[in-house]
Amino acid sequence: MALDAELLAILVCPETHQPLTVAADELVANLNSQIAAGSLVSRSGETITEPLDGGLVRQDGTVLYPVRDEIPEMLIDSQIALPPA
Repeated sequence: MALDAELLAILVCPETHQPLTVAADELVANLNSQIAAGSLVSRSGETITEPLDGGLVRQDGTVLYPVRDEIPEMLIDSQIALPPA
């Protein structure tokens, strides 16, 4: 995922205002496997059906904001909960 460094520097979580980092490829691949299995849901409870191109992880590591077509979905309802590290 190629996200402009200047854009990444100003993006923050809309809920907590914590900084965001680009998700590791391994994490995105794991989430895409869950999407393919029909077992991944967003914060709003909707099953996610479209694969991710990437993601932005909140500083506390608890949520990911999906990125598709190099556009981050910065909506609280679009958050994907991440398992504890």
